[in-house]
Amino acid sequence: MKKLLLICCLLLAATVSQAQSENPSFSLEAILSSAFPTDLVAAPTGEQVAWVLNKEGIRNIWMAKGPLWEPKQLTTYDKDDGQAISQLLFSGAETLVYIRGSAPNRQGEIPNPTSNVNKAKRQIWKLKLDGSDPSLLTTGSSPVLSPDGKSLTYVQSGRVWIKPLADSSAAKSLFAIRGRPGSLRWSPTGKHLAFVSNRGDHSFIGIYDFEANSIQYLQPSVDQDQSPVWSPDGQQLAFIRVPNEKQILPFSPRRTALPWSIQLANAVTGEVQELWKAPEGPGSALRFVSANNQLLWGAGNHLIFPWEGDGWTHLYTISTDGGEPECLTPGDFEVQFVSQSPNREYILYSSNQGDIDRQHIWRVPAQGGEAQQLSPKRGIQWSPVMTAGRGTVLCLASSGKEAAHVARVQGAGLVSLMDDSARGVAFPADQLVEPVAVEFPAADGMMIHGQLFLPPNQQAEEKRPAVLFFHGGSRRQMLLGFHHRGYYHNAYAMNQYLASQGYVVLSVNYRSGIGYGMEFREALNYGAQGASEYNDVIGAGLYLSGRADVDPDRIGLWGGSYGGYLTALGLAKASDLFAAGVDIHGVHDWNVVIRNFVPSYNPERAAAFAKLAYESSPMAFIDGWRSPVLVIHGDDDRNVPFSETVDLVEALRHKEVHLEQLIFPDEVHGFLLHKNWLAAYRATADFFDRMLKNKP
Repeated sequence: MKKLLLICCLLLAATVSQAQSENPSFSLEAILSSAFPTDLVAAPTGEQVAWVLNKEGIRNIWMAKGPLWEPKQLTTYDKDDGQAISQLLFSGAETLVYIRGSAPNRQGEIPNPTSNVNKAKRQIWKLKLDGSDPSLLTTGSSPVLSPDGKSLTYVQSGRVWIKPLADSSAAKSLFAIRGRPGSLRWSPTGKHLAFVSNRGDHSFIGIYDFEANSIQYLQPSVDQDQSPVWSPDGQQLAFIRVPNEKQILPFSPRRTALPWSIQLANAVTGEVQELWKAPEGPGSALRFVSANNQLLWGAGNHLIFPWEGDGWTHLYTISTDGGEPECLTPGDFEVQFVSQSPNREYILYSSNQGDIDRQHIWRVPAQGGEAQQLSPKRGIQWSPVMTAGRGTVLCLASSGKEAAHVARVQGAGLVSLMDDSARGVAFPADQLVEPVAVEFPAADGMMIHGQLFLPPNQQAEEKRPAVLFFHGGSRRQMLLGFHHRGYYHNAYAMNQYLASQGYVVLSVNYRSGIGYGMEFREALNYGAQGASEYNDVIGAGLYLSGRADVDPDRIGLWGGSYGGYLTALGLAKASDLFAAGVDIHGVHDWNVVIRNFVPSYNPERAAAFAKLAYESSPMAFIDGWRSPVLVIHGDDDRNVPFSETVDLVEALRHKEVHLEQLIFPDEVHGFLLHKNWLAAYRATADFFDRMLKNKP
């Protein structure tokens, strides 16, 4: 007995010693200190861009001008207050318009994560670029500037308003209609305003005439009309028409649909004709890209649009005179971020062409032709824009060891526009590891991609604790570097931190994610209709347990949202394989979450669907859950109801499962406060240290 006690004490001492020696200079504060850029936009004239920079929760607007391209901070907000800045608009080269504040929920509540006693607002601000302070224009959203930059239209309280930009004149209500107005689009002549009137199970494209003070709807139907775009001369308007399908529910595979189409309208007469209709089969369901509009009007009267008729998300071009569309981006890869050159001659886009787990910037003629890669093959690049002056291309970029930053494409390389103060002076770039691309079989044999983070200075045959990371969405793809979304930029940093502390980390691109084609994204029996991704969870766990550098008894898993769902599913169904987990605002009962996205969903009227949805949920397997769990959730979550965590905790308490919780009052799904990201990740690291690293 004394000998056994001595051995146990020695093992525990060795474990504690290892935990204390793991890279104490590498902190969560340091890895999360780098500023994250968003909303990169180019001015309509000259060589000038602006962007939003989120530095540890403090959000400000920056700009740079050619030819020197020196970054300059324009606003001076100084608090981690959770107030987002978005929708930057240039009025000429002297003024910026922007939104401050996040979108409301269905009850009209603006997020207020600091629990400020004063009600939060979503406001439109004007910023002169001469160094003066911002001025408040109005309360509202969806701002759009007139072609001459003198007037601003926006949406407030279900009405469309107009306000002069240069003076303090009061805003004027243009019109109030049934439905929710959105997608405001000024005609190039400034005489008309196109918009979408969303009415639930159908939507119309309307044109407001400023002179006649009247509205004309373009061939109103029972379908969902969206994405209006004007011709350069203002004589025509194109839009997308999607047939309504009442029985389509989210989080279940959808490879085909009633085919969508492109409609072309005469803006003068209102006459509408169908320009092109997607064939039945693959591509009949509309697939979006990340762009200001899903339709772009290119040079030579060509319309550019996304379509995955060959099973991959590509860009196509079609003449407004008719004919068959031509694929601009052929190959086994996916296009994601798309923009247009100011002269409409070129389409800029990011894709994973030839580099499946990264993205790079390409350019292709709008009327068809060979695509040209603009950014280097190393690293990751996205959100390209082109200036109106010399056609300079700028983008956002990152790499395995370099956080996201604004960069200018120069020759075959990139020149960063962000200095060390923006990057974070304590950012531990030289201590980061390069993740390695790996493939492994799921439990059912499907090959799955992932990114493997190995601890630095790891000794051969040393058995380490390990964790799996599952992203949310599920329409996401994790990359071999810092991610283009702030949520996953933080998650990548967290995985780097865990590796620095001695964990083997595997980030899993499970089925139903993007980047690998339509059949992978719309995987059979995924989500609420079978949870086939669970095969990927088990496959990833077995891959780690079979590695010589992993202790199979100390494997955990973590993730947020959909990743929280897979974490909970793994703990509920495979507690023998997974020793602990961190479930951040996870999905636990699909029937509850689907109703959050589709309020009309009634499980009793879809009994077969609802039964399978529940059987695909962690709550159906609570009896098998034995491993400890940390749950983290903000109680103003608009994506996953807070009740999902409330109900899970109650069920686990009845089973006497060890659980811990971290709750953020008034916080939303993607935490708005930097301090909450830090708190969540500190708690995650501490939980894994106690449950995995220091496990006897």
